[in-house]
Amino acid sequence: MSIDEAAGIPANFFQRADESADALFYIEPRFVTHIDDATILALTDYYREFLPAGSDVLDLMSSWISHLPKEMEFNRISGLGMNEQELAGNPRLNDFQVHDLNVEPELPYPASSFDRVLIAVSIQYLVRPLEVFSNVAQVLRNSGEVCIAMSHRLFPTKAIAAFQQLATADRISLVQYYLQQSGFVDIEFLDRSPANADPLWLVTGRSTKET
Repeated sequence: MSIDEAAGIPANFFQRADESADALFYIEPRFVTHIDDATILALTDYYREFLPAGSDVLDLMSSWISHLPKEMEFNRISGLGMNEQELAGNPRLNDFQVHDLNVEPELPYPASSFDRVLIAVSIQYLVRPLEVFSNVAQVLRNSGEVCIAMSHRLFPTKAIAAFQQLATADRISLVQYYLQQSGFVDIEFLDRSPANADPLWLVTGRSTKET
């Protein structure tokens, strides 16, 4: 039994129309954005609040763009994603690794490496989320925080059933449950959706892991 099933999440939530290896799906780079320009600006504005200047940041499930404020400087920005060309094309990353979280949810970083972890419009593709977030808690420093940004777009063949069948409020509750079950506290939901644009829903949580 997986950690997710043991936590009481129905196994069929994590079924996908295309169960072939994700590495095949992501073998070709996609230099596209998955939310519109107004929503990208809204996400960047939120990152100005969420990210401390000079911090160590992990962009999880990263791509060729991280939506970070151009004027902000960080000590380190690490990217972990599925396509090497996309990651290599991201100018904000200091380092990156190609890594399939659905095969290996353990993160390839030492404990207490980061102050913030970001997941932008990709949470719907995780099939082992509790294992992933347990590892996110480990790589965060004590009182480090995670931000999961969500919208309504997805690749329908690769998104898990839960994100295609549940109403918006239930999807948000599910992500909050992921964090709760993984030991995060101060879990909050924010709606930063711009008018007449793609929605932007944010779930954040704080790690209490001892350093």
